[in-house]
Amino acid sequence: MGANCRSVIGRAGHTEDMQITSLRWWFENRETGDITIAQFPNWPLWGIGISLLVAAGTEPGSTLEQAALWSRTGLWLYWGADELLRGVNPWRRALGTAVIAWQGFELLR
Repeated sequence: MGANCRSVIGRAGHTEDMQITSLRWWFENRETGDITIAQFPNWPLWGIGISLLVAAGTEPGSTLEQAALWSRTGLWLYWGADELLRGVNPWRRALGTAVIAWQGFELLR
């Protein structure tokens, strides 16, 4: 019975190691080995924030609001494509893919 208990404990520890390894695989920066979830500065996201402020501060339906909305969409698509192609880990590439899909659905709506 003692051997069986050790065997079960060994498997549980192995599963835990696999989970940690899987998490590390998703978030590990392939260039530095650090964990990377977000990166700053990120100029497209700053541009998106500015376009939100511009759109909020203008008259609904105005040319300026429309320009802010289109620039925001373009910046989201640029950011998503950049992450998809140059993301430092699978998490960043998956996030880029999700943003492109989200913007695609928004454009089709």
